[in-house]
Amino acid sequence: AVLLPLWKGSYERSDDFDPLSSPAAVQREHVVRWVTELRSSVDYLQSRDDIDPDRIAYQGISYGAMWTPVFMAQEPRLKTGLVIVGGFLPFEMAPDPMPPEIDPLNHAPRATAPVLMLNGRHDPIFIYETSQLPLYRNLGTADADKRHVTFPAGHSTSSWRDELIRESLDWLDRYLGEP
Repeated sequence: AVLLPLWKGSYERSDDFDPLSSPAAVQREHVVRWVTELRSSVDYLQSRDDIDPDRIAYQGISYGAMWTPVFMAQEPRLKTGLVIVGGFLPFEMAPDPMPPEIDPLNHAPRATAPVLMLNGRHDPIFIYETSQLPLYRNLGTADADKRHVTFPAGHSTSSWRDELIRESLDWLDRYLGEP
């Protein structure tokens, strides 16, 4: 099963929030709300008889992947996470200094569930040396339970779509059990 929450400020729930230009207070408000929405989403999944409450994963892509440490640290019912074309937000892209209470860097050591990172090695947004590796290294996940795979690509999965699917399904089978 797949659940796709539409976070406050996104898609039909747009409220003029711009992740790269909104002030710090607005960023904080949204991230706090997203954590609440994530928890409500997990509550919903756990209320269903057709969902195994011990087999819930989080997958974030790009901007959603950037928040994986916050979500994984704040929602312990997530058993594993998939970070796809993500990393720490480059400082030069942040509108203000990020409030420490929502900064993924401060949450990463508290994110201890298994995490698979899949990135383009030449991503111009989440740069390998300054964004991807720092996230990977700062995760509180045991070394045996985290993996970072890169592909000769940029900020797109189009050239490694098949590998993304294979790696993701293998990871989910490993940590959630085969269907």
